[in-house]
Amino acid sequence: MLAINESEVEFSAIRAQGAGGQNVNKVSSAVHLRFDIRASSLPDEIKERLLALRDQRITTEGVVVIKAQTTRSQDQNRTDALARLQALVDDVATPPKPRRPTKPTYGSKQRRLEGKGQRSTLKAGRSKVDE
Repeated sequence: MLAINESEVEFSAIRAQGAGGQNVNKVSSAVHLRFDIRASSLPDEIKERLLALRDQRITTEGVVVIKAQTTRSQDQNRTDALARLQALVDDVATPPKPRRPTKPTYGSKQRRLEGKGQRSTLKAGRSKVDE
């Protein structure tokens, strides 16, 4: 697990969306987290895997933008956004396993051909009978 340096993360408080009465209209409790992947201190291979992700939270400039607005507390939203960023980095921290192509077994080939033969005789039986 790689720890993200909090000095590389930029937070900005915004007003939350949705229902919430007077609180949502007055208090900026939602948090926008911005994390520049290219300028971060993460290892190069993790940066490459993060930039290769097809995730809507990552912009074309390579900045991760996470919006947290689930709670009424700005501090809790801030920790939630950091946890989500950490989870994103942890997902790409382990390299993907290389795919090793396999061949079909002899038995599976035989079963496939047997099924094709049965289907063929069934369809051949539907044709017109010559007298």
